[in-house]
Amino acid sequence: MQEILAKLGIEKVNLGAFNGQWLGSGDELTSVSPIDGSTIATVKQCTVDEYDQVVSAAQKSFEKWRMTPAPIRGETVRQLGNALREYKTELGALVTIEMGKIRAEGEGEVQEMIDICDFAVGLSRQLYGLTMHSERPMHRMYEQYHPLGVVGIISAFNFPVAVWSWNGALAAACGDASLWKPSSKTPLTAIACTKIAEKVCRDTGVDPAIFSLVIGPGRSVGEKLINDRRIPLVSATGSCKMGYRIGQVVGERLGRTILELGGNNAIVVTPNADLEMAMRAIMFGAVGTAGQRCTSTRRVIVHDSIRDQLVEKLIAAYKQIPIGNPLSEGTLMGPLIDKSAVTDFTNAINAVKSEGGENLHGGEVLDGSDYPGGCYVTPCIAAAKNEFQIVQQETFAPILYVINYNQFEDALRMHNDVPQGLSSAIFSTDMLETEQFLAHSGSDCGIANVNIGTSGAEIGGAFGGEKETGGGRESGSDAWKAYMRRQTNTINWGTTLPLAQGIKFGE
Repeated sequence: MQEILAKLGIEKVNLGAFNGQWLGSGDELTSVSPIDGSTIATVKQCTVDEYDQVVSAAQKSFEKWRMTPAPIRGETVRQLGNALREYKTELGALVTIEMGKIRAEGEGEVQEMIDICDFAVGLSRQLYGLTMHSERPMHRMYEQYHPLGVVGIISAFNFPVAVWSWNGALAAACGDASLWKPSSKTPLTAIACTKIAEKVCRDTGVDPAIFSLVIGPGRSVGEKLINDRRIPLVSATGSCKMGYRIGQVVGERLGRTILELGGNNAIVVTPNADLEMAMRAIMFGAVGTAGQRCTSTRRVIVHDSIRDQLVEKLIAAYKQIPIGNPLSEGTLMGPLIDKSAVTDFTNAINAVKSEGGENLHGGEVLDGSDYPGGCYVTPCIAAAKNEFQIVQQETFAPILYVINYNQFEDALRMHNDVPQGLSSAIFSTDMLETEQFLAHSGSDCGIANVNIGTSGAEIGGAFGGEKETGGGRESGSDAWKAYMRRQTNTINWGTTLPLAQGIKFGE
């Protein structure tokens, strides 16, 4: 581990703020590995005064960066992608050490960063506007997009590096600076990423404050960020509760938000499904990252006629899941992020039972020498009803609720009858069922899939959801437009001044 930390520039004690220079004099934050409960390193957090220094530097860097031609901005992002390729193994390992996801998922997250950098490089030559015909003679109308400003990025522990890149790479290509506040549970991965970006900027002659960092408590630094009028856009990933707070505060100052919040994702399995394929998708969606993805599969809505068969397949598969050290080859499920998450896991299982549900498999807390740190559990499959209060909530843990249906219309109703609306899927070979699932009256989620699971979105599509999931979109497609300000332009190339709508004024 020490070799990995050294290559990424992580020291025993690290500074938690960056504005072109490293600073940090606040309380010390300890990063603890969920693998075994050991201390990885500590971080001297950003104070409120230091926060102001960071934002001031980011604002100055933006004023210069916005005037850099977009293709040249894209070259810096290209170099960032290349640097991430160089550090993929070590950064992926640090994600595993600090967050607990298995090694393949840690490296896969870094690959997402590389992919979004590639996307942003192409985008830097495609920040297209639009031309329109004017109703006035000798007039031309068009729209263009300008850089917006300093973009605040608030990321969660479960994707400690990818979410920053989704926002930061696009923001940089669009001519914005970014200010990253990562989760206090995963500060070291943020420091490592910022150091990689710093080196790239220095090598390309760019002010490295375009990728600024503040690590500090939400009650001080976080509140300062969301109230800061110098930050026109806050992109936040986290819980619905957090999203309500950020949306309210930023909205009151008429700022913008991109909110990617909780998911309560369901897979509908019909009698026309390929059960083997459905089982594999459900297992990955529910167990991957120990159920700590916003796109994790939380509910399976399965037809009565195949319910027992599917459950039997799932239990057999769950029994074969290797649980343990996520750095070890062959492990498919590592620990939860901390003991608080384990408590939420056990409380949710007890709530299912109290509401009349049944634990069909798993749900144990694992301890002993093979599971140090106290954060390991066995993934749970529970029989439940959609209207259970606990089912209506998002428990960030590997709990899968199995819910029966008889009529397809009932399956769609139950699918949509939760407060969240992020990701969804249907398994069926019947075109009428799949098309109904994708229709206006079908899934109400931001992501709707057919014969693939709820988890594992590609960077090319806009990512985000509806309802309490926040309505924001990150990553691909035209999500870049949220990071820019839109402007309509009209040019009169004649010698008279006709008014719109044929208005005559003063004639």
